[in-house]
Amino acid sequence: MLAKMTSKNQLTLPKSITAAVGAEEYFDVETRNGQIILTPVRIQRGDAVRAKLAELNLQEQDINDAVVWARQAVDATSTHDK
Repeated sequence: MLAKMTSKNQLTLPKSITAAVGAEEYFDVETRNGQIILTPVRIQRGDAVRAKLAELNLQEQDINDAVVWARQAVDATSTHDK
């Protein structure tokens, strides 16, 4: 089965393919031996975030440090704009 890529790098998956795997909204995308592999993924936003945080072993202080760092970067950028 063929799928054409648009000028914006978008593909439309054939209906028979999505029917076979389920009409998921998100897909994990990877390349393997020159092939593009799409794996349907169900996103449960809150659960996904908690799972990723657990996987990364992030602690509350890590998150606080990241917020402080991000705010400094924004403050530095806005200072240059004036």
